[in-house]
Amino acid sequence: MYQYRRRLTREVVFGNLFLGGYQPIRVESMTNTHTLDTEATVAQCRRLYEAGCEIIRLTVPTEKDAENLRNIREQLRRDKIDTPLVADIHFSARAALKAVEFVENIRINPGNYANTQKFSNNQYSEEEYLKEIEQVRLEFAPLVEKAREYGVSMRIGTNHGSLSDRIVSRYGNSPEGMVEAALEFARICEAMGYYEILFSMKSSNVRVMIQAYRLLVQQADAELRYAYPLHLGVTEAGDGDEGRVKSAMGIGALLEDGLGDTIRVSLTEDPVSEVPVGFALVKKYNDFHLVNGDRGHIPLRHIIESRNKQTYSVLMSDELPPFNPFAYQRRAASEMVLADFTIGGDTVPRVETEVHTLLSDNDKIFEEITLRLASGKPQDAIRSEFVSVPVNSAADLDSLDELLGRLGDSGRFVVASTSDVILFPRLLNKVSKVRFDILEGERLENEFLQLLCNKPLAAVELCFLHKESGNAVPARVLAHLAEKLRKMGVQRLLFSVLSVQVVFVYRRLMQSFNNRSLDYPLVVRFKGEESGRLENIISSSVQAGTLFSDGIGDMLSLQTTLSSDDEINLAFNILQGARIRMSKTEFISCPGCGRTYFELEKAVAAIKQRMGQLKGLKIGIMGCVVNGPGEMADADFGYVGAGKNRISLYVGRECVAENIAEDEAVDRLIALVKERGKWVEPIDLR
Repeated sequence: MYQYRRRLTREVVFGNLFLGGYQPIRVESMTNTHTLDTEATVAQCRRLYEAGCEIIRLTVPTEKDAENLRNIREQLRRDKIDTPLVADIHFSARAALKAVEFVENIRINPGNYANTQKFSNNQYSEEEYLKEIEQVRLEFAPLVEKAREYGVSMRIGTNHGSLSDRIVSRYGNSPEGMVEAALEFARICEAMGYYEILFSMKSSNVRVMIQAYRLLVQQADAELRYAYPLHLGVTEAGDGDEGRVKSAMGIGALLEDGLGDTIRVSLTEDPVSEVPVGFALVKKYNDFHLVNGDRGHIPLRHIIESRNKQTYSVLMSDELPPFNPFAYQRRAASEMVLADFTIGGDTVPRVETEVHTLLSDNDKIFEEITLRLASGKPQDAIRSEFVSVPVNSAADLDSLDELLGRLGDSGRFVVASTSDVILFPRLLNKVSKVRFDILEGERLENEFLQLLCNKPLAAVELCFLHKESGNAVPARVLAHLAEKLRKMGVQRLLFSVLSVQVVFVYRRLMQSFNNRSLDYPLVVRFKGEESGRLENIISSSVQAGTLFSDGIGDMLSLQTTLSSDDEINLAFNILQGARIRMSKTEFISCPGCGRTYFELEKAVAAIKQRMGQLKGLKIGIMGCVVNGPGEMADADFGYVGAGKNRISLYVGRECVAENIAEDEAVDRLIALVKERGKWVEPIDLR
């Protein structure tokens, strides 16, 4: 939990690749063509191969689709494309038994395979429960035997909302249920002497996804014979920046924990678009292993044939984490008021951004602050609540006075930062918050701390500028200062660390504050050093998003090379991805596959355009019923493919309108939202 260390897993065969151990973290994508269309599917596989995709998955809904995998595979191999193929199976055991002959890996969903799923809410007696498990074993065992015969590995891939009624009756629609569903199938595999397996625990809810994988590792590594590899992914992440942010948050949080051996970024876009996002996500971790050795990604089967029973807590750290990794609980922080906004407590995390313009450029900085600030904008406008201005000289102080005069009432939302002990006291009665940057090795004298006892107008944020010291150093320094200032009676304090690697640093900070019962609010600050737009989005989402998903943080501030609009949107996307601050409609949309028989991307675009003002509402847009009422378990309303150019509409899991013509479906969805009293007219944000 406090430093990066990759979980050592059993290496699993994957055609011409091995997966797990110290092999590179592999990047996967999935075709969205119809698998019976050989030409289109081969063409898309070729494009994925040319983009560098390392594993290609294809949907196999029927026996005919499974049989056609033979033609697809033969054409790809004739074209010298030897990328491992995965058959994606949900319901059909017969399709699975045929598909296994033509692929390197087969993915089964334990919620659908050999299980009935009617969302019945029926209760199961112990006898009924065990009888159904035996039925699962009887139907699943032939596939295990055939996979072993053909040298094919298997992914046991649980989805949050497609658990069987039997599992839900005992565990609810929960991470615990997801884990147990997978373990039932893994126990059958091990009992039959089949060990070429890996797991996935996918959800469209980032927090649920993170918790489920962590819980799986703890329970599976304690119970099963081997520590098996993990395939990571946030299902139905959506498209655009939102999809990239959610994927980076969920996958990245687990990669930071040292978990994950292969990933798939699920976007409602051309599958080729997923590949560069995937490689950008895993680059840091693969580079780490190359630089630091870790046996140079050599095969490790001979090393880990013995039983591996490392539990999550022992594997990740000898120390307990400062939060519950298996259930969300926000860190308790005291409240304070800055300008019009409450910080800490149960209030949503606030967003602060920093100007890119120098104070000396009066007109330009005035324009930038006006664009960034939420004050004076419509209530639902996504803008920054605070704007930070660096003050580095006496001339900057004069410019700040002039700027605040021009801003008038909006000047209340301007905050200042400095690392100058001479300038610091002169700022304390000018703005609502002053951030003092503590340099590594710097010692703050008592005279400086005494200034904070004089009840200045400004709240004070003490920020450790972390560069070269160990991850525990900022925590020790800030906890020492916080404890000292608490004894002096100072209350209006916030604490932060500015770093390019904040996950482990803030975990240490929370640990130190918890040990001393310090409840001052924490500002999560992340400084991105990347120049590319995608790289900025990914690094910010991984670092800041991991913390908020684990309940750490009362304010978010990003420093990136993005434009002000992009930076602000990124901050709000991170908070929404963590489900801690809903600032707009949440669209849960799948990438589509061969089961999709309507124009999914076009539908998503139309729904987002017409329903994007429904703040806090969750709308699922799914290609088919497999990714429909089950896998969009979190959605308030659903728009789900029901056949060729036909749509069914859902409220939660209940289908309320079936087989609507595609060209009428968006209007009918809007009417449904209005009928249920959830409609809000769009606000003119100009």
